[in-house]
Amino acid sequence: MKIIRYVSSGQQRFGAIEDGRVREIGNDPFVDKPVFVGSTARAKIKALAPCKPGKIVAVGLNYRDHALEMGRKIPSEPLLFLKPSTAVIGPEDPIEVPLWAGRVDYEAELGIVIGKRARRVKREQAHEVILGYCCINDVTARELQRRDVQYTRAKGFDSFAPLGPCIETELDPADLRVQCFLNGECKQDSRTSQFIFPPDFLIEHISNVMTLEPGDVISTGTAGGVGPLSPGDVVEVRIQGVGSLVNPVIQRQEEQHED
Repeated sequence: MKIIRYVSSGQQRFGAIEDGRVREIGNDPFVDKPVFVGSTARAKIKALAPCKPGKIVAVGLNYRDHALEMGRKIPSEPLLFLKPSTAVIGPEDPIEVPLWAGRVDYEAELGIVIGKRARRVKREQAHEVILGYCCINDVTARELQRRDVQYTRAKGFDSFAPLGPCIETELDPADLRVQCFLNGECKQDSRTSQFIFPPDFLIEHISNVMTLEPGDVISTGTAGGVGPLSPGDVVEVRIQGVGSLVNPVIQRQEEQHED
């Protein structure tokens, strides 16, 4: 099932994509099994990010080729950092690039969407707390990342976590093709079979550090081929079995402060 969140008649709703239509879900799919109450044409709805994470737990250097291109050693355990919920945007929403921050990169990643409260979960039970999977673009101000050493500012700008287009609930994440296209040209092309740390390991590791709540997202790391974004670009994250997440890139409109 491909679960989306969308706006219809001025209200936010959950739905499931089926045969070009959106079947409205009348309850919270993070709480109960979906109950369908109607349907509408997909073209008539405005898609949002498919969930509202309280936090995004991101994993650095989880593909061997990306670690090498960054000049880093293969990690012995997952490198974790957080992206704020305020960074989340949905399909077709613009990524706002602050020009003063220097180079800003795309990073195509598979997102794990948590469906149940998860605390100290064993690896063999990890599948029980997963609602499904989505695309995420871990947009990064690369020069700030290098300057600051830690990642909070570089990863945390508003709009730096495009999420979507759906939550695919019936998917085996073991060997999915993950691609990134910039203005139609393929820039990243790898498979989740190249993970250093697979999803079940990540859930065990992270949930032994912090409690994961329904709607939280684990961003599983990016492959080699990261590169810069510029205003006017269109970036697409495409994941086998999930779908395509497309976002335009614009210059951030800086606030004007009066003395």
